[in-house]
Amino acid sequence: MKPKKIWANLAVANLERTQKFYEVLGFKPNNPYTSNELVSFFFGENDFIIHFFLKNILESNVKDVNFGDSQISNEIIFTLSAESKEQADQWANEVESAGGTIVSKPTSFGNNYYGFVFADPDGHKFNVFKM
Repeated sequence: MKPKKIWANLAVANLERTQKFYEVLGFKPNNPYTSNELVSFFFGENDFIIHFFLKNILESNVKDVNFGDSQISNEIIFTLSAESKEQADQWANEVESAGGTIVSKPTSFGNNYYGFVFADPDGHKFNVFKM
């Protein structure tokens, strides 16, 4: 297989809340794909795309797939690369100010690793990692 592109689709309960959260964090909207069924953002230098669909829309488009409750389980966790400990700490503050939840506070671990985990308002987890 040689796919032309890869992106992620996540289920959310409230598009307006999701859009505001990621805009406050400074992620660039993928406007051609924003509608009354989804909001879409670019992540990282290579413009990885994450579409955030209303859960009922995503379930109706992806047949025979059950989406769990992202508040209590994870199907995937994305890692965002920080350039420094200071940047990771700054991002933790920005996440909280935007309405996200810090799942694990910024801390050092392993051999020269530093980071934290946060959840967006729908419970989708992101790992912020500096190594």
